[in-house]
Parts: sequence; C-alpha cells; structure tokens
Amino acid sequence: MTDDIRKDDITTLNTLTATLIDSVKGFEDAAANIEGDSNLQQQFRSRATERNQAVEELRAEVRRLGGNAEDDGSFLGATHQRFLDLKAAVMGRDTQAVINEVERGEDYLKEKFETALGLDSLSSETRSVIERAYQSVKSGHDQMSALKHGMEGTNA
Repeated sequence: MTDDIRKDDITTLNTLTATLIDSVKGFEDAAANIEGDSNLQQQFRSRATERNQAVEELRAEVRRLGGNAEDDGSFLGATHQRFLDLKAAVMGRDTQAVINEVERGEDYLKEKFETALGLDSLSSETRSVIERAYQSVKSGHDQMSALKHGMEGTNA
C-alpha cells in the first residue's frame, strides 16, 4: 500500500469516525429526550451501543494503518446536536420531532458512508471495514425511517 493510499484511507476513516461519534451522541440524546416510551429509549440506546462498536472498528483500522484515530465528533454534528437539544426543549420533547431529527441525521450518515464506499482509492482492507460499519448505518437508517413513516401514518 502506498503512502498516498494509506493517507487517503486514514482521512476517510477519520471522517466517518467523527460522523459516527455524532450519531452515537445523537442516539444518546434522543433517548434522553423521549419521555414515556421506554421501548423507544431502548432502541436509541441500542443503536448508540452498536455505533460505538462501529467507531471502535474504524479506529482500529486507522491505528493499523499507522494513523491517529479520531476521538471527537464533527463540527456539523455538534451543531446538529445543539439543534436537537434546542428543538426538544422548545417542542416539549415531542416524540415525532425527535424521531424526525434522528432520521434526518441517519440520512446524512448513510450518504457519507455511500460516498466513501464509492471512492476508487480505498484499499480493499479499509473498504471491508467501512462496509461492515455501513451495515450498522443502513440498518439504523432503515429502522428510523420506518419509525418516522409509521408515526406519520398514525398522526395523519
């Protein structure tokens, strides 16, 4: 593996790691902002735990490549997190609003992973690690999308 490919892989992995860290924080925050629905709180906590595992896999790959693994979320994620906090406070912790925000974050995350997987420059080892993490992302996205659309059907 050339140094350029290694650097590209590390950059891509660290970008995805920061975004996944945002996702973990988002799910934890969503669980805290849902009142009276312990099933939904557990779903959010479970996703946060699953995403933490994906973060650790991406970090391990960065270290294997000789890089310094990302340990913080992205600026945009922090901004989105504050918006979620504000919206929950203003809207009285409305379940539909929280789910809408989580699903919006999942759309963004899924797009980031799909873009990364579309890169021709990734090494096969790095691509495999990203593909495994993407399975968590896709599953979470689909679950949140189903929740959102299911609630829209009951509120119509």
